[in-house]
Formats: sequence, structure tokens, C-alpha cells
Amino acid sequence: MKIIDRYILKSHIGPFILAFITIVFVLVLQFLAGFSDRFLGKGINIADIAELVMLQSAWMVVFAVPMAVLVAVIMAYGTMTNSSEMTVFRASGLSLYRLAVPVLIVAALLSLLVERFNNVVIPEANYRSKSLMMDIARAKPTFGLTENAFSSFIDGYSIFVRKTDEASKEIRGVVLYDLRNPKSRTMMSAERGVIRFSPDNRFLVMTLFNGEIHQIDQSDYHKYRAMRFGQHRLVFETTGFGFSRTSNDRIRGNISELSAGELHVAASALQRGIVSAERRVASITDAGPLQREQERIEADKMQYNKYLIEYYKKYAISVACFVFALAGIPLGVLARRGGFGVGAGISLALFVLYWSMIIGGEKIAERGLLDPVLSVWSANAVTGLFGLFLLHRMSGTVLRTSK
Repeated sequence: MKIIDRYILKSHIGPFILAFITIVFVLVLQFLAGFSDRFLGKGINIADIAELVMLQSAWMVVFAVPMAVLVAVIMAYGTMTNSSEMTVFRASGLSLYRLAVPVLIVAALLSLLVERFNNVVIPEANYRSKSLMMDIARAKPTFGLTENAFSSFIDGYSIFVRKTDEASKEIRGVVLYDLRNPKSRTMMSAERGVIRFSPDNRFLVMTLFNGEIHQIDQSDYHKYRAMRFGQHRLVFETTGFGFSRTSNDRIRGNISELSAGELHVAASALQRGIVSAERRVASITDAGPLQREQERIEADKMQYNKYLIEYYKKYAISVACFVFALAGIPLGVLARRGGFGVGAGISLALFVLYWSMIIGGEKIAERGLLDPVLSVWSANAVTGLFGLFLLHRMSGTVLRTSK
């Protein structure tokens, strides 16, 4: 049996490595294509770009490992079925359940490794990536701006520029939308501007020249104001880039930079704040303060749900290695072909369905319409049950298909 187990596992090594490298390569190319307009012509050091790509590749690994497992399993079992090796195994009295054991054990071990990677490496890589991008932005403030396109690198604002000049820090053809207040919209336009960081790097200062400011009330379009200016100065805190400074000078601001333990602590603290706020609401009688407090509570509840969703995803995505192996074994036997195209095609279809369930569940859970546990783990449950069902059906089909 050990010989057969080793043979089955060896048949997965090549397809797994090929699939893993291919997936990571495609994701890296996608990342570079999305950021090429920021890198090119900005005078950014090649070493910084390479470091940024390396740090960004951390989340690509978490994405690629489960999918590579699925591709490898489908290819390996498809090849064994197509070459009649399954006939030999079945003739020896081995069931598909028994032939699945070595792969499922390795998949479970991979799930444990991905979980550790998700909780130790990913938060640190995301932190260092944000820190590096912040360092680049300090040295080159126009890094976050894309010519002839709207950029949202400052929270609550959408900025359009026709031309950027890295040497002079000057921007031309500026249009800026202030989206922070849903009750009114403010639009600024200027012929040119200069963008710099303050000496202490706490603020981004944007000085606009020769422009206009337009403001309209969303509830009453008759309330409209417009003014011209020769010079207008805007000051943004660096937290507007999604960063904030903690006491140990560690940059925070994104839940992707937190481990499962840190997410649990943050969620617990927020939950206590929500309970306390709900008690205060009971004693508020004035309509204005009552509405503001209720809106703040709703915002905190949404953030609380986001913490829980990310917390459960740390573990759910890791378990995907196991459930994909469970589903991939009968799918490989059913496909009967071990080609890379067949394995990749089936894997992509299943992976799209899997992520659609997770993303759809996240959106519903953020609004409090579904428990975060169900929203995240339902994809694993459905995929796992689907795999068990097929495994049960195919365990009796292998002999018939190999005759």
C-alpha cells in the first residue's frame, strides 16, 4: 500500500508545481499591468518595484495553492483513469475512498500550512507593502495619480489629472470630487496644482491654481454655489491613504494587515462599544443626536461584521485545499483525461463558483443579513458536500468505466 500511496502522491507533484507557477505568474502579470501606469515614467527604483511585487505575491500564494491542488488532483486522477491504472487498483480490491486517502492527508497538511501563512506571513507582507508604497508616495507624491483617469488614492475623494510632472511635483488639468458628504457634492477644477507632503509627513498638501469650486445640495438641486479662485490649498491627513500611525510606529488601517487573533480582539472591542452605544441611545430624546448615534452604531456594526468575515476567511480559505482535493478526485475520474487544459478548465469553473459564493456571502453579511460564519464557510460546505456526493457515486462507477 505504501508503494501505491507514494505513486499516487508522486503523480501530483508535477501538475501541482506547473499549476502553481502558472497561476502565480498570471497574477503577477495582472498586478504589473494594473500598476504599470504608476510605475512607468515615475522614476521609481527597480529594486523597489521588485520588492513590492514580492510582497504582493504573498496573497497570490494563498490564492494559488488551493487552485493548484484542484488542478493537480484532477490531472492526476484523470490520467490514472485514462491509462487504465484505476482498473488495476480496483482489480486489487482498492476502492476510490482508499485511493483518496494519501491525497486528502497531504491536502489537510497543506491546509494547516496555508492557515499559518495566512495568519503570520500575509499580515506582515501587507503591512510592509503598504509601508513601501507610502515611502514611495512620500518621495513621489504623484505616484498615486494616473494620468487621464480618476484615482481614489485619497479616501473620500476622486481625482482626475491630465498630466503629472514628477520632477516639479506639478499636476495639470485637475478635477477633484469630494465624496465624503452624501448630502452634498463638491467639485473642484484647476488649470494646475502642486502636490507635496508636509515636512513631518503627516499631511499631503495639494495647492491648486486658477480654478473653480462647485457645490450642489443632493436633496435640493436649486441650492447651488460656485466660486472662482486664484489659489486654493487642500490639506489631507496621511490616514486618508488608508494609513494611520500607532504608538509603535506601525502602519495600520486595513484589516488585511491583521492576524486572526488581532481581528478577534478588534471585533470584541467594537462589539463592546456597540453595546455601550445602544444603551446610550435609550436615554437620548433629541431627534438630531439620536439619528447621528444610530447611524454611528450601524456603521460600527458593519465594521464589526467585516472583522468577523475576515477572521473566518483566514481559516476558510485554508480549508479550501482540503475540500478542493475532496471534490477534485471524483471530478478527475469523471473527466477521464489528465491534460492540463482539462484540469485547468474544470478547476477554473469550480473556483469561480467557490469565490462567487464567498464574495456574495460577504456582501450579504456586511449588511447584517447573514451570519458571517455562514457567509464564509458556506462555500466550503457546499464544495465539500459536492465532493463527498461525487466520491460516493464514482466509487462504484470506476469499475464500470474502466471495463
